[in-house]
Amino acid sequence: MKEFDFKPIDTEGEDTLNTIALANHLNSWMYNTIKPFCTGKILEIGSGVGNISEYFLRDNASILLSDIREGYCESLRKKFTASPTLSGIENINLVDPEFDQKFSEHFNCFDTVFALNVVEHIFDDQAALLNCYKLLKPGGQLIVLVPAYQWLYNDFDKELEHYRRYNRKRLEALFISSHFQVLNSRYFNAAGIAGWFISGKMQHHRIIPSGQIRLFNKLVILFKLIDSLIFNSFGLSIITVGKKP
Repeated sequence: MKEFDFKPIDTEGEDTLNTIALANHLNSWMYNTIKPFCTGKILEIGSGVGNISEYFLRDNASILLSDIREGYCESLRKKFTASPTLSGIENINLVDPEFDQKFSEHFNCFDTVFALNVVEHIFDDQAALLNCYKLLKPGGQLIVLVPAYQWLYNDFDKELEHYRRYNRKRLEALFISSHFQVLNSRYFNAAGIAGWFISGKMQHHRIIPSGQIRLFNKLVILFKLIDSLIFNSFGLSIITVGKKP
């Protein structure tokens, strides 16, 4: 597997994030799913344009936002600098070769670290989780959301430079090999599988259509019910929570 060349300006990714920004009900659903596991001092890895960040700041959470791209960091500063509980906004690369030297001031610092739709973009996902481990206090929790099922890998994934999709067993094994105790692991958004498959696998779209996102957003109440009825036994994404002993 070859590594993607890093793009300082991620046009496709930003277009996707801006499209997902239209889906307030979907973003709220994702936020409320991870919120029970988020306590104390929080670090968000891969804040992007702040689709989830804004929910934490609305709830007055103490949170440090971060992204690998300085352009996103600048955008976040313009949007959120006035937020009273914002701890800061930093350019953080989870697999920076000089990670220990650059970010040691944050080691053993956070009660919660979360990374939503981030780890699939990282060639060495093991190194990414091991560095998250360093950032957490003992007893702190890591929350990761990644896309599910390799058979769903399609043109969306290629355009967004995803290295892989996961299943629960693979993601949990990654947590365990990175010294975490797995506390919770579930699939998320079963209804999203059909849209992802049709648009990306059959119609070969490279960017999620805004009309599809708007329709999905209107039906989130129904989709939440479906996840509840199937006990999160499958879904478009996986959410795993691990604890640093």
